[in-house]
Amino acid sequence: MRRLALAATAAAVLVTGCAAAQSPADTSTSTPAEAPATGGRPDAPATRTAPAAADGSLLVADFGADTVSFVDPAEGVTDSVKVGRAPYGLVVGDDGRAWVATAEGVAVVDTAARERVALIPYETARTEDLGPVTDGEYRGGGMGIALAPDGRHAYVGVNVPDGNGTLETVDTRTLRVTDTTGVGRRPFDVDVSRDGDEVYATDHDSFDVTVLDTGSGDTRRIEVAPYGTEGGLGSWLKPHYTAVRPSDGKLLLPFEGEKLVVVDPETGRSRIERMTANTHQHGVTVTPDGTLFVVGTGPIDPAEDEGPSLTVRTKDGREKVIPLDGPHEDVAVSADGRTAYVTGGFTRDGYWNGITVVDVDSGDTRRLAAGERPLGIAVL
Repeated sequence: MRRLALAATAAAVLVTGCAAAQSPADTSTSTPAEAPATGGRPDAPATRTAPAAADGSLLVADFGADTVSFVDPAEGVTDSVKVGRAPYGLVVGDDGRAWVATAEGVAVVDTAARERVALIPYETARTEDLGPVTDGEYRGGGMGIALAPDGRHAYVGVNVPDGNGTLETVDTRTLRVTDTTGVGRRPFDVDVSRDGDEVYATDHDSFDVTVLDTGSGDTRRIEVAPYGTEGGLGSWLKPHYTAVRPSDGKLLLPFEGEKLVVVDPETGRSRIERMTANTHQHGVTVTPDGTLFVVGTGPIDPAEDEGPSLTVRTKDGREKVIPLDGPHEDVAVSADGRTAYVTGGFTRDGYWNGITVVDVDSGDTRRLAAGERPLGIAVL
């Protein structure tokens, strides 16, 4: 009942995201530092050279800048590359190319040469008003992004302000958009099934997940609303990020450090498992052994909810909740599963320019300066 009351309160103030109003940081409209490339053609080759990224280094999307940053987990930022305005999500393929969802298009970065090789404009912009190229949680353009298992396609969720979003399919060889599919409102996250046959767009403002059949192009929507949909656009209690469980392909969506919704994408049925962090939750990732990592951004109600944290949940449901200092957004995990990297570039107020490095076994944490309002993150 407390959660429903909070949803109703949020609706009363007519918010459209995770908080009662946009912060000043969400409304910047400064001129982009770099004009986008057009037509998906490669950019002119860079004249400088840079050392290849070492195994275990990090790549982060600088939502507060036009860049992605290369980060040494011990020393901090070692290099940065301009990619396009307000980069949000990113994913890195086996070939070392990174695909970055920006407000302007999908940037393609050669992580060995450390240069942007293309910026692929959104087809959605041809039929929908994405608004000005700008910053902030509500900006138009790319949000979640994922790669097919075979690397042949990238899928990016495109936010259309004041309307339903789209899912664009990018051919990674030709560097062009080959298909555009309607999804729900503000596709925060995009994930792909283990066999590549389905793509999942997590639609924040419509309380659902859109399932795209990559063979037929058919879509269906699965409501994911364990607290109901009361409050509409003003509700805090919406899905944010999704992880695909390696063992069976089911979708894992955490809510409020209280409920983990486990969705069977084939049947659309879901069940709820208990969580223990008692905090508003955003970014997730899952390791091959089934360990789920969930970022807690902080309380909805400071009088009753706990602060920011990282939940480490084993496949049998046992949880370790590690406190964090300040809001965070997304998480990546080292190849050995012993270290988690949590970005400080929260989409709302309270973000900071760095990463918290977490020792998973001991729970020890340290802060590392890294990028400018970093959101998406990957281990290279």
